[in-house]
Amino acid sequence: MSFSIYDATIPPMTRMLHNLGAILDKAQVQAAAKGLSLQDLVEARLAPDMHPFKRQIQIASDAAKGCAARLSGNEAPSFPDTEETFDELRGRIAKTLDYLKSFAPAQFDGAEDRHITIKTPNRTFEMNGRDFATGFALPNFFFHVTTAYGLLRHKGIEIGKADYLGGA
Repeated sequence: MSFSIYDATIPPMTRMLHNLGAILDKAQVQAAAKGLSLQDLVEARLAPDMHPFKRQIQIASDAAKGCAARLSGNEAPSFPDTEETFDELRGRIAKTLDYLKSFAPAQFDGAEDRHITIKTPNRTFEMNGRDFATGFALPNFFFHVTTAYGLLRHKGIEIGKADYLGGA
């Protein structure tokens, strides 16, 4: 069996979302033990012009949903960006994982050649599925997961590379 675009995208995103959920659990326990405010963690930023922690989770969720939807030729569900607590962020991750689990690998057959259009406020991107997966969807997803991880580390949560990567 060959390595497919499904294999390159959905399993790694699923794994990282599981890891991110476990990191949230660990952060919540440590915050309680250290007397850290969960609300301060939810609103934490690395720089004033960067999105806060909660938005990093929301964008990672959107990136995963958008990747699966675009590559399979479907429309991604819309989740309102209303999460304000760790529990709500965990719920967002769980909904995203449920969505990713709803796909079968066969739904991605031919996805590498599917025409993908992404419209942003400033420009429109057009590319094939292969370039979308490797040059846009995966880097964007990992950027936001990594930023969420970095924000928690910056705020004193004791997590490491093993937490980020999860069980091998």
